[in-house]
Amino acid sequence: MSKLVIASGNAGKLREIARILAPLDIQAVPQSEFDVPDCPEPHITFVENCLAKARHASAHSGLPALADDSGICIEALGGAPGVFSARYAGEPKSDQRNNEKLIAALAGEANRRAHYTCVMVYVRHPDDPEPVIAEGRWHGEIIDTPRGANGFGYDPYFLVPQFGKTGAELDEDTKNDISHRGQALRDLVDKLRQLKRIG
Repeated sequence: MSKLVIASGNAGKLREIARILAPLDIQAVPQSEFDVPDCPEPHITFVENCLAKARHASAHSGLPALADDSGICIEALGGAPGVFSARYAGEPKSDQRNNEKLIAALAGEANRRAHYTCVMVYVRHPDDPEPVIAEGRWHGEIIDTPRGANGFGYDPYFLVPQFGKTGAELDEDTKNDISHRGQALRDLVDKLRQLKRIG
C-alpha cells in the first residue's frame, strides 16, 4: 500500500478523502502524524493556497502530499466567501458564526445560487515541477433554515436541488458521489493513473 500525507487537519475532509482513496490501496495519513505546522494561506485563489499546502506538507513529512483547498462561492456576493470560507466570521473558526454571517449577508437577496469549489494538488516531493491539479464544483443554493445533521461547514444551508436535500441531509456515499471534493478527487486519481504515478 502506498502512503501519502494529507495536508489538512479537518476531520471531515480527512474522512471523505481517505474513504475515496482506500479502494486504490493508498493509505492517507493526516499531516498531524508528522507534527506539520500550519501552512500560511495568504493567497486569494484556491489553487495557489492548495499548492503551498501540498509543498509544505511534503517538506515536513518526506512523503508525497495531497492538499485540497475548498470553499463556498455565492453568486450574489461576487464569489465570497471563497478562499475565506473557513474564517468568514473571523477567528477562531466557527461553522455556526460563519453560517450566521452568510445568512445575514443574503437577507432580502433573491439570488441564492451558490457552489462549492474544491481544488486538489498532488506533489511527489516539495520541489515537484509538475504538480497534478484537479478541480470540482458542486452547485446548489442557500436556504435560510438549516437542515440535516451530517456534513460540516455550510452543508446544512446548502440545498442540492436535484435531491431536494441539503448537503447535511445526504448520506456519506451520495455526498462523495456528487460533491466538489468527490469530483476533484476522482479527477485527480484519473490524472495520476494517466501519468502512471499510482497503480
